[in-house]
Amino acid sequence: MTNFGYTLMTEQSGPRELVAYAQQAERIGFDFEVCSDHFSPWLTAQGHAPYAWSVLGAVAQATERVGLMTYVTCPTTRYHPVVVAQKAATLAQLSDDRFTLGLGAGERLNEHVVGAGWPGVDVRHDMLVEAIGIIRCLLDGETVDHRGEFFDVDAARLWDLPERPLEIGTAVGGSRAIATLAPLADHLIAVEPSEDIVGEWNATDGAPQIGEPARAIGQAPICWAPTEEEARELAHEEFRWFGGGWRVNADIPTPAGFDAASQFVRPDDVASSIPCGPDVDALADALRAYTRAGFTDVALVQVGDRFQQQFLEEAAGPLLERLR
Repeated sequence: MTNFGYTLMTEQSGPRELVAYAQQAERIGFDFEVCSDHFSPWLTAQGHAPYAWSVLGAVAQATERVGLMTYVTCPTTRYHPVVVAQKAATLAQLSDDRFTLGLGAGERLNEHVVGAGWPGVDVRHDMLVEAIGIIRCLLDGETVDHRGEFFDVDAARLWDLPERPLEIGTAVGGSRAIATLAPLADHLIAVEPSEDIVGEWNATDGAPQIGEPARAIGQAPICWAPTEEEARELAHEEFRWFGGGWRVNADIPTPAGFDAASQFVRPDDVASSIPCGPDVDALADALRAYTRAGFTDVALVQVGDRFQQQFLEEAAGPLLERLR
């Protein structure tokens, strides 16, 4: 049975609004909630970027049942892996072990701000592998001394650990990433409903098998609005960056850059990849693409803050009914 989640999209809502949405999403019946971890929005029109870990700490206290997850955190540039391990362990305790640590190789948009440069994708994956090793050791309660290719750690120990082992999901998008990261992770994270990704993951030596015990956690944007015209306008205004694909999106450094890169994207182009309008059956069908591809979990992104509250009040419940 597929689990359905709600995305706390830090790029498009302020921190207090996100906590309120999280509470309401739990009451409506979502199974889990994922939170983006951005320093900047994708587009200037989105207009927000609160600190994800503070938001999740508040959400952990404001909710009781839903699973929580970063979707995703880059533990290599803006954050040192030691700090990520400490944050994750603390959040697991605050949430009574409802937290899963989602990790990825990151985007330049968020990581360039510390002035450490932006390496190529192969180097970023090597950095992520080293970071996961450090995080695992710290979460196991070890005192870590490490001199690596990318990170140094001097006598680090976590003093507050969760009661249950904290699980890690890794974002993958291609064969090389799967081969490298699947044996290091507990769960798969992907933003494309691809049977090939699930199949390659399961075929990788040392990878936990999807469904038992691993989850395959996808994410899909939808744009509900009272009319199709309003939905298409909103999706174009705030999500036209989405069509560039992750190989492009990972390397653009600023919201102004995304504005420029997407200036010729038309509303029809956005609506061809993001379902838009008030028809919850059409929205549900788009989300089912992940179920058909073998994913165990799918988190929806309701585009924009403009209709977020109305979506939760009017459409989210019926949408979940159709999905289930």
